[in-house]
Amino acid sequence: MSFKKTIKEQIHLSGKGVHSGKNVKLWIQPSDSGKVIFQRIDKNDAFLSLDVNKIKSEQSSYLIHNDIKVRTIEHLMAVLFVFGINSALIKLDGEEIPIFDGSALTFFKAVERAGIKVLPMKNKSISIKKAFKIEENGASLSGEPHKKLKITYIIKYSHPCIGRQELSLDINQDSFKKEIAPARTFGFLKDAEILRKKKLALGSSLNNTIVLDDQEIINPPLRFKDEFVRHKILDLLGDLSLLNGDLSGHFKAKKAGHRLHLQAVRFLLENKDILEIK
Repeated sequence: MSFKKTIKEQIHLSGKGVHSGKNVKLWIQPSDSGKVIFQRIDKNDAFLSLDVNKIKSEQSSYLIHNDIKVRTIEHLMAVLFVFGINSALIKLDGEEIPIFDGSALTFFKAVERAGIKVLPMKNKSISIKKAFKIEENGASLSGEPHKKLKITYIIKYSHPCIGRQELSLDINQDSFKKEIAPARTFGFLKDAEILRKKKLALGSSLNNTIVLDDQEIINPPLRFKDEFVRHKILDLLGDLSLLNGDLSGHFKAKKAGHRLHLQAVRFLLENKDILEIK
């Protein structure tokens, strides 16, 4: 039997949102609610419970309820997920979780310092018991039974610095810290103007994004030769956290993204014969 967890001590961080371009202060507080709850203190203390039905995607995953948003939640949620933290109050004074250096390292180190507290509440154990696959426009996400949590991710870009990358990894705190948390988000210079017209990537910079022009990386060096696919695994873990339990299974993603990640989560929750939930 596993139990729900929270943090021992409050975490306070601040930084810029990669899409909003605005500075935001963030507090992660211990909670015995058994849920991850966001609180927009700049919006009359509006509370937003983490719920897959309130999650949408547009260059990131965001939570929305009654027109109040919390944007770019995936890096923070991936870190909470690998620590098994599913009870916390997350306060912020803006609409977007800070991007920091584009990776999850800042969050990981902050949770390590804060420590973990086990709560007297049973946590769900969720395992894939029957293979599944969903596909959309040449992208796919599938899963099959596996005794632990394993991710295989394949990406393919025509850019000479990316090409085809594939990584398969058993996920635990140690592998996440060393292999996934340092991997930064990336983007293409040719897309910048289009995104900014949509009021996206307003806070993107060479300090928080790997930027590529048509031929090369503008701000090298990379932290890993395959940093791009590692960051995609980070994003997938953040989205899989919405299943809300100790997860086991082998998930395989090919040319996917937040939209397909979230479709897979909803598919699993709607087809519980695929899952074994204890």
